Amino acid sequence: MLNLNDLLLFAQAVEAGGFAPASRRHATPKSTLSKRVAALEADVGTRLIQRNSRNFQLTDVGRAFYEHARAALIEVEAAEQAVQRRLAEPSGPVRLTASLPTTQFRLAPLLPELARRYPKLEIQMHATDRFVDLAQEGFDIALRAHFKPLADSGLVQRQLTVEPVLLVASPGYLREHGTPRHPRDLAGHCGLLVAPDAGTWVLRANDGKEERATPTRQLVADESVVLITAACAGLGIAPSPHSICSGALVRGELVRVLPRWSAGAVTTTVLMTHRRGQLPSVRAVVEFLAEKIGGAAAQASTSAGTA
Repeated sequence: MLNLNDLLLFAQAVEAGGFAPASRRHATPKSTLSKRVAALEADVGTRLIQRNSRNFQLTDVGRAFYEHARAALIEVEAAEQAVQRRLAEPSGPVRLTASLPTTQFRLAPLLPELARRYPKLEIQMHATDRFVDLAQEGFDIALRAHFKPLADSGLVQRQLTVEPVLLVASPGYLREHGTPRHPRDLAGHCGLLVAPDAGTWVLRANDGKEERATPTRQLVADESVVLITAACAGLGIAPSPHSICSGALVRGELVRVLPRWSAGAVTTTVLMTHRRGQLPSVRAVVEFLAEKIGGAAAQASTSAGTA
């Protein structure tokens, strides 16, 4: 197969009218041009250029060869430009994965806006609570909410938010059971827990003071929608990240319990592989998430801290 670089140098020499002017025009040593054209002639098995100290002229075969070579180079340039356009404008498929609660409460409201902002993107959303191996399964981005630092997996990590975990309950529950005024009052209340071993809540006040509270175990569920639904139904008090319970708070289905205290914090992090993270399409999605999720969480955290 012919060397495309040799074809390019041959075309440059023909268009410039000789090795010397081509050398000056393209900053390529004259000796390199002459040597590579000679190698090209050896590959095709015939002389393409008649040349001596005073003459530089295409042979008949060389003239026909140049016409086809130039057409091939035009196609190569078009292919390169297509790649450059793809790299310059976010486009093509982006595979994104997140847990079910993160998808429902974080991403679902944002994906239509993302699609409108970048109409050439094809977002492929996969919601699962299963741990996904980005590299092995071909995903570009994972959005993960976690209470502890993520393990060093070799992936690129970008922290988006750290948001408080609030205690929430329905107005009906509080009317029936009373409203706690201090963390010690939670001992007489029904707790909706995320795990069997999460029966004691470590609460932190706005001024940094810590208290521990152990409510009566009423329901244990490791799924956020179940806990929020149970809280709205008046079953007890539930800890919930602000992003998950905010809708119910706005609608009045839930109210915040002990508004000057939080039950920990949850971090939301974007993960991507080094290779895929360089694509403009992936970078555009990550920046969009940082803008929308990070900005919204910062505003919510400020509001929660002053409540």
